[in-house]
Amino acid sequence: MSKLQTLLDEYAVSHQNATNKSIHFICVPLIFFSIVGFFYSIPVPFQFSDPAYFNFALLMLVLVTVYYFMLSRTLWIGMLLFSVICIMGCNAIKTAGLPVFLVCLGIFVLAWIGQFYGHHVEGKKPSFFKDLQFLLIGPAWIMSFVYKKLGIAL
Repeated sequence: MSKLQTLLDEYAVSHQNATNKSIHFICVPLIFFSIVGFFYSIPVPFQFSDPAYFNFALLMLVLVTVYYFMLSRTLWIGMLLFSVICIMGCNAIKTAGLPVFLVCLGIFVLAWIGQFYGHHVEGKKPSFFKDLQFLLIGPAWIMSFVYKKLGIAL
């Protein structure tokens, strides 16, 4: 069994309840997006620093994408595409004249409230309490369902 499948199976143990799973399908991508937004909001000290072209979110996402690539030669593509969508979302928020950090802070807080409610319903602690690596496995777990629906092997 691959390391990715082992991690996904271990993550799934505390995500069996249908309500908790539904909440995770919404909240995990929102948390990922909000964290991208936090990094996007960090000012870049370079003169050419147009956030549409370079920002700390891009640097962070390169590192995260390398992690996903090491886990799966196919899963990383979906995570890369979702990462691009997150950057585009941050650009859209900024273009609309809204403060990216504050919008993402609101999303982050509400999504974590949802997550903890889901785990309350499930009756099990979040997986990341055991290992922080599961903060990155949550989005991969969601993407694995997308892949399964599309008939793409991990």
